[in-house]
Amino acid sequence: MSFADKVVWITGASSGIGEALAVEFSRFGARVVLSARREDELERVRQKLVWPENHLVLPLDVTNTDSFAAAADQVKAHFGRLDVLVNNAGISQRSRISETDLSVDRRVFDVNYFSAIGLTKAVLPWMQEQGGGQFVVISSLVGELPTPMRSAYCASKHALHGWFEALRAEEYDNNIRVTMVLPGFVLTNVSVNAITADGGQHGQMDDYQKKGLAAGECATVIVEAVQARREQVIIAGPEKVGIYLKRWFPSLYRKVIRRIKVS
Repeated sequence: MSFADKVVWITGASSGIGEALAVEFSRFGARVVLSARREDELERVRQKLVWPENHLVLPLDVTNTDSFAAAADQVKAHFGRLDVLVNNAGISQRSRISETDLSVDRRVFDVNYFSAIGLTKAVLPWMQEQGGGQFVVISSLVGELPTPMRSAYCASKHALHGWFEALRAEEYDNNIRVTMVLPGFVLTNVSVNAITADGGQHGQMDDYQKKGLAAGECATVIVEAVQARREQVIIAGPEKVGIYLKRWFPSLYRKVIRRIKVS
């Protein structure tokens, strides 16, 4: 497997799955664009990559969609091409619907949904001109499995599936592909950084998260899926049974999800 001479742009690259993906892509020869808000953390990640000087640190606030065109121009000026855009930046939520301020729903959608479609729109004409490209969308199992205490998070991931499936159909003949990634529990700080009903930080590692797959193992599977240009990949342990339960026994799934212990 080789990504030699390929350019891969990763959002949310300062930690978790994004950081692990940057490391993995660099191992296979890709030149990586690292984007997130914290420049110092991006620089830390860059120094971990194979041939650090081959990669670009590009700080980006994904909620500032007006900055995307300029950011894309910077990547174009630096590398001249873009082969893969990994829409990885995201934020989770831990709160009951009845207690959650609408501003929290909007914030989750700004980070998880509008940032991904905004950046995709910013680079889509470029990919069309160069004759192809690939969008990788880090969704979640909850993109197909609605779960209590995560209403806005679930909804934002559902929305990504709808939008990118439409893009997949529209751009197939332009050699543009979409890979949807549905991780289950991965050992990252996603639950620690999740926001609560009033927009504050959850600040706790969920029990299921503690037992999750290592981010590096998750990244290995994702990079293999990107190389194979797979349309969708599910990366999960026993929790992936929920996908089949909901598909074939939806009433049973709803009964189980009502009783499951979530925080």
